[in-house]
Parts: sequence; structure tokens; C-alpha cells
Amino acid sequence: MEMDVPYAIKISGVKKKYRLGQIGGGSLVAEVQSRWARLRGREDPNQRVGAKNLTRGDVMALDGIDLEIGQGETIGIIGANGAGKSTLLKIISRVTSPTEGEVDIYGKVASMLEVGTGFHGELTGRENVYLNGAILGMDRAEVTSKMNDIIDFSEIGEYIDTPVKRYSSGMYVKLAFSVAAHLDAQIMIMDEVLAVGDAAFRRKCIDKMRALEQQEGRTILCVSHNMETIRRLCDRCVVLSHGRLVFDGDTSDAIAEYMGISGVFSRHCEYPEEMHRPQPNRRLVIERADFGESFAGQCEEGGTIDFSVTMRGYEHNPGDYDVRLRADMVNSFGNISGMMFSDVVYTLRPGETVTLDVGMDCEHLTPGVYQVSLYAYTLSDTGDMTMLDMIDNAFVIEIISGGFPERWYKNWDGRLRLHKLSVKAVQHLVKGTI
Repeated sequence: MEMDVPYAIKISGVKKKYRLGQIGGGSLVAEVQSRWARLRGREDPNQRVGAKNLTRGDVMALDGIDLEIGQGETIGIIGANGAGKSTLLKIISRVTSPTEGEVDIYGKVASMLEVGTGFHGELTGRENVYLNGAILGMDRAEVTSKMNDIIDFSEIGEYIDTPVKRYSSGMYVKLAFSVAAHLDAQIMIMDEVLAVGDAAFRRKCIDKMRALEQQEGRTILCVSHNMETIRRLCDRCVVLSHGRLVFDGDTSDAIAEYMGISGVFSRHCEYPEEMHRPQPNRRLVIERADFGESFAGQCEEGGTIDFSVTMRGYEHNPGDYDVRLRADMVNSFGNISGMMFSDVVYTLRPGETVTLDVGMDCEHLTPGVYQVSLYAYTLSDTGDMTMLDMIDNAFVIEIISGGFPERWYKNWDGRLRLHKLSVKAVQHLVKGTI
């Protein structure tokens, strides 16, 4: 490795174009038949039965990426699905080539673009370790000297001589990560590989990558939709959107930028008719939720999120309703982590509009991104709940680590009893009609 070069990877004007639709007919004869049919405006004779004609076109998966990654940096790459993250990693890993531009790499690269990349299913775990070492240019003696460390870290010692086709996805990841972490590669590239496996092993991997960066000067590129993983691992982060690099800088600022451009977080959330869940007892409309101008969608563990909710009662309601609020917290794995309920917040009269200040105590929420669903409901004398309006995925928040003890991470997917929603004040009342 040329140590006088200040960067490990230099990406200059990289573009990648893909053609939409089917490419190639499987044989020269089929390709000629298909092309002749298209020129004559006829149906493709090689098209599958029931398939519709596809309009050919081009899509730019990457559109002019310029990026320099220094030696020993750990950099996160985030963005919405289809932003170009995986395509960029494939180009860096030489899996595919760019349509335009250049990628200069200084050092050996170990890539984990999906579970079991580079593994042969018929070979045992031990044989695949030797295979990966050979791909990285290491001889058998070098791999053998690190074999025990690889096996110990992967936690699959008793299965190491079993063909990997019998491994679970979690076992694949454990061995693949262990190989990449212990073999002599200066650059590690990982695409969502830590999304598989148990929580304890994910934390172990993050600690290992931190150690590789700090002690051995490894360069690490990590793609993940788990913002807490990115925050804990990376000091620098880039954001991709529609194939373009739109941000490059501090990780916290990058996450805030991503949440903003992707529509994940908005300070002013309006709820059109299609967002309200149909129900027979709907008596009001939750019109909007608003956050302060200084709030960027993030709250530290143990903090409180303040926002306002505006509701309007139907003009034709038969009477007043004692309205309560409920917030469901859904984590990044799609599980409900907990619910928050309020006491009676307001007696809403027909045709009346009210804006309420709400406080959401986040003491019992572990770090991560949460979708919050808002519900307005009332209780009968017997305690039965009647939903008055329901907004699924009303807004998104992110809880960031505040240095709480490790025990807070052990119930990551748990269902918790959360504090009550506090309604602090009624801001204004307006008569209206629905």
C-alpha cells in the first residue's frame, strides 16, 4: 500500500447507467427475432406468456459522484432505498464498472455486499476461510495463523467443518464478518450485513470495527438503514439521494439531512384525507402536528419531545366529546415498542378547532428511529375505548444515545410501559365547519 497517498479511495465523476426492461434473448437467434419484431412493431415472439411489453429506457443509478475517503476513516453511506448506495459499493468493490468516471483504490479490499458474499455453499466454513484469504492475496500459512481467532470471534466453532450451505443467515454473517475483520485487507466494505444476527453480535462487530480503525488504521465503508449503528460507528457520513451525493460531513448532521430530504421528518406535518384510517366512529379530524423550529427530529434518551396537535370536530356531531390522545411507538424493525396515553385533554364541541401543546416523555425509549402513530379516542363509562380519528405513521423521531447503562439495549424490541402524554396548554379555539 502506498502510504504517501493521503486517501484510501478516490472517486471522480462516477456515473452508472442501467437500461430498464429485459436485455438479451438468451441466444443470438432469439435476440435477432426480438429485434426484428420490435422494428416491425410486432409482438416479441420470445416474450413470456402474459408479460406486458416493457418500454425500454435508461436510469441513472449514480449521477456524478465525487468523493475522497482518507486512510483509516470509518465512513457511513446513508440514503433512501434506490438512492445508489449499493451500486456505489459494487463499483468500489469491482463487482461492476462505472459508465463514466474513475475509482482509485489504494489497498486490499474485503467486501461484504450481502450475506455469504464469496462463500461456496459446498465448502466447509474452514475451507471458505482459506478461499477468502486466497482471493485477498494471502497464502495458506498466513490464513492458518489467524484461523483460531476467526473461529473464536465467529462463535460457530463446532460448525466450522460443516458445509456453509447448511448455515443459517446469522451464521453466514458471523463467519463472513469474522473473516473480513481478521484477514489482511486495508479496506472493509459492508452493505447492511449487520442487519442480520443477534443484537449482542452486532454490538461486538461495531466494537471490533472501532478497534480496527483506531488500532490498525483500517478504512471502513458502511451502508446501513440503522441510524444508531451509523452514529456509533462513523465519525463521517455521506448522504445519497437519487444517485447524487447531497451531503458529506459530521454523522449527526448527515442523519438530520437524510431525515429531512427523505421526508422522514418534517417540522410541520399535515394529514390529508387518505392518511386517516377509515372507521365508523370517526367524529373529528386530526389536521396537523407541528414541532418547534429548533427541533430537528432527534431527542436524547430521557428527554421530552414537545409538539402541538390541531384537531377539528365535525359540525354534525350529536354532542361534545372528552378527547384523549394515544401515541404508538413503532421501532425500525416494525415492532411496537410501547404506547403513550393521555388523560382527558379537552372536551371538543361540534365544529370547533383546537390546538393542543403535547409533551412526549422519552425516558423509556432506547436509541433508534421510531414511527409515531397518533390516535384520538374517548372512553365510555365502562372503560371501552372508541377511536375518533387515527393517523398511522403521523411522524418520525430519532432517539439518540445519552450514555445510559448497557442494560437499556437488552430490550431493544421489547414492549414497554411508557409515561403518559402530557397536554400542557390549549393554544387557541376557532369555530369551523366540516
